[in-house]
Parts: sequence; C-alpha cells; structure tokens
Amino acid sequence: MEWEVVIGLEIHTQLATRSKIFSGASTAYGAEPNTQACAVDLGLPGVLPVLNREVVRMAALFGLAIHARVAPRSVFARKNYFYPDLPKGYQISQLDLPIVEAGYLDIDLDEQTTKRIGITRAHLEEDAGKSLHEDFHGQTGIDLNRAGTPLLEIVSEPDMRSAREAVAYMRKIHELVRYLGICDGNMQEGSFRCDANVSIRPQGQQELGTRTELKNINSFRFVERAINFEVERQIDVIEGGGRVIQETRLYDADLDETRPMRSKEEANDYRYFPDPDLLPVEIDAAFIEAVRATMPELPDAKRDRFTQEYGLSRQDAAALTSSRELADFFEQTVAAAGGEGKLAANWIMGELSGLLNKEGRDISASPVTPQQLGGMLQRISDGTISGKIAKQVFEAMYNGEGDADSVIEKKGLKQITDSGAIEQMIRDVLEANPKQVEQYRGGQEKLFGFFVGQVMKATQGKANPAEVNKLLKQLLGG
Repeated sequence: MEWEVVIGLEIHTQLATRSKIFSGASTAYGAEPNTQACAVDLGLPGVLPVLNREVVRMAALFGLAIHARVAPRSVFARKNYFYPDLPKGYQISQLDLPIVEAGYLDIDLDEQTTKRIGITRAHLEEDAGKSLHEDFHGQTGIDLNRAGTPLLEIVSEPDMRSAREAVAYMRKIHELVRYLGICDGNMQEGSFRCDANVSIRPQGQQELGTRTELKNINSFRFVERAINFEVERQIDVIEGGGRVIQETRLYDADLDETRPMRSKEEANDYRYFPDPDLLPVEIDAAFIEAVRATMPELPDAKRDRFTQEYGLSRQDAAALTSSRELADFFEQTVAAAGGEGKLAANWIMGELSGLLNKEGRDISASPVTPQQLGGMLQRISDGTISGKIAKQVFEAMYNGEGDADSVIEKKGLKQITDSGAIEQMIRDVLEANPKQVEQYRGGQEKLFGFFVGQVMKATQGKANPAEVNKLLKQLLGG
C-alpha cells in the first residue's frame, strides 16, 4: 500500500507586546515565578479584562501580510477546561469569528519549486501558565507568569505532504512574524511553538484519515523528527490490522518517539460561548489602512529585489533575507562599499557568518559594522589591498583594531601595484630558480603556480596578483 501523508500545523506565536492581552501585567521573560500575574490574569472576583489595542494591530498586520481577510468584527469566547495552570478555569480565545481568515503563504521546496499553503485562520487568545516538574520531587509547581500573555494562533489548511514541507512552512511563518516585528521568534523561551496534526491515507483517496495532534514542539528539528516518527507509527498500526485513534500525543525528544497524552477533544468538549466581559472587536477601514501603511518590505519581495538590484542568485538572496537584521546589514554594507553587492554578499555569507556562527553570535552582535566592512570592500575594489590581504584586515577589524584604513596603515598591508617594482621582483625570482625556468619553458606549465607563489612570498603577499600573473607570463615567455 502506498500512503499519502497529510499535515496541518497550528503555530502559537507570542505577540511582542510589553503588557498582557487583557491586563497591564508585564510580559518580560525570566521573572521569578508568580511575580507577573495580576488579579485580572488570575480571574479574581470583581476584575474585568480590557483588550490590549496593540494585539489587534499586530494581528491585523499579520493578516495583511498573508493576503487574508481581516474581519471587521471578531468575537472573544471562553474555552472551558480545568487544568492547574489555568487559574480562571477557562481560556479567553476566539472560535466562530476570528480576527483573520482565509490567507496563504508560498513556501520554497527547491530553487525552482514553490508550493502554496492555505492558512485557515489566525485568532487571538491568552496563554496559560506553566507547569514545572524538574525541581519538585513527586509534585508539580505552577508558574502563572505566562497566564494572559497574548498569542496569535495560526492554523494552516492540511496542505503539507511531508515533514520537510511542514518545516519549510514553519520556517516561513517564523521569518515573517520576525520581519513584521510582532514576535521575537525565540523558541527556547516559548515565544514560538507548534502543534502538528498528522494523518495518512491511501494514495489517491480524497477522504482524510484519522489524525493525531503532536503538542507543543519548539524546534524545527523536533517538528521534523516528531512528524516522521508519527507517520511511521500510523502506517505500522494500520498495516498491522489496527486503527489510528484520534488523540493528542507528546513528542519525547530524548527517546525520539511520540506517546499518548489524552484523547482528542472537539470544540463542543470545551463548551465555548461568547465572553460576557468583552465586547466584539470592531475594526474600520481607516484602522486597516493605518496598519497597512506600517507594513515593512516582506521577505519574498526583498529577495526578488536583491536578485534584480544586486545581481545575486536566488539562493544567496534567500540567505541574506532570512532575517530583517541580516538584510539591513547587507544593504548598509553595500551602501558603504559603493554598490559592490556581490562582493558584500560573499564576505557576509563567508568570512563574517563563519566567525559569528563559530562564536554563537547573531548578526546584530557583529563586532564588524556594515560601515567598516563596506570600507574594506572599497579598498579591495580600488586595488589598495588584495582579496588575500583583506582576510588579514578583516580579522584585525573583527578583533577590534579599528577600521580598514587604519589597519592597512598600521600593519603596512598596502598592495604593491607599481609595475616596475613587481617586474624587478619577478626577475629576481627567475634568476634564483633557473632550473624551474628551464623546465617551464620546456613544457612543464604547471610550474607557473610555483613562480606566482615565490613572488607573493617575496612581497609578503602585497603584490597585485593580476599584475604578477600578467608580467610573469611575459617574462617567462622569453
């Protein structure tokens, strides 16, 4: 039997507001447990929630970015369930009338292939608290700091057919919310996490199979591994004569397996009803247009512009637009370098990224500024230094020794471009190696590299390589 995999993702994006969705309590990460949960978050008697206007703006911005309908009227509901980290006994969320509906996102599968993934909805809700198990022997601790933190839950259509496609879509959403500035995307802190709905069906069948939900996965690698394990598990169950049960499962990264958590609930299990303490959210056209006016250039548009404006390959443009900070660094470098787009791309993706990755630094923490890097690239372009010498200059700049001009001056790294001086050095090398000259002229042309190396050694790498090659060919030619 040939099986087709069907995957839909529910991505929980923590919105980057300073206060919570219905209270003024702080959303800052890392506070002592239970120090950032106010009376509203705890649902104490007599308190009323007040909607944070900024979460509406952020949700609308996301809706516009995915070509979706931003609803002029959306409604908050109470989702009732009992769990220790849910202090009110219900979660305020949206069900029938979400703020964003019917959008899409295109993902790249390879250099030439894209696929459109439908986005059913994106709705606003509050986060629950957090259960802590590690420090309490035989008991569970409850930290309610997260209670009331604003979330945008992004629900895709079941359009993905492999774990690879699911990861590509998840990465694209991650990239987008960071570009928009509505989420910091920090997976370690729980700002961006994912539930995956996975099912299989015989190839060619239209009816969906029974799905399982893989809960709260917080890394791209684990999403791929969890889905692949679950697909194999479901195939084994069905081919072994059993049937897949609709349930929620947890992924254990240490054992690389999924295990049952609870039977899968339906909407009616939660007894949803409109929250009586919150009015419907009504958005007019003026609000939407004001939000649209703040839309930054999005990753796909920026990537296309980079290929056209700077002559980059699609792959290089995609790498440089993977984050807004990296794209900005690149464009500032190009401006400082006088328009050297390809040269800037090569150095940023090569030397700079290599050192930053080695030290676990982000581009925003680069010791070399775009202006410094651009200044060095100008010295390569005008022949002051060679590409080889530039590596010494770059290393010195990275270690805090100043800009390119001061490093070149201080270390005496200026390139020798005087043809007369280079010719004399070449003659000295040829006189010192008569046997090799004879062999070269006798047909052993591979010795040309030997002579180049000797000249560069004699000049401590400062001779202009192009001039060395040109003059060396002339002099060796007799």
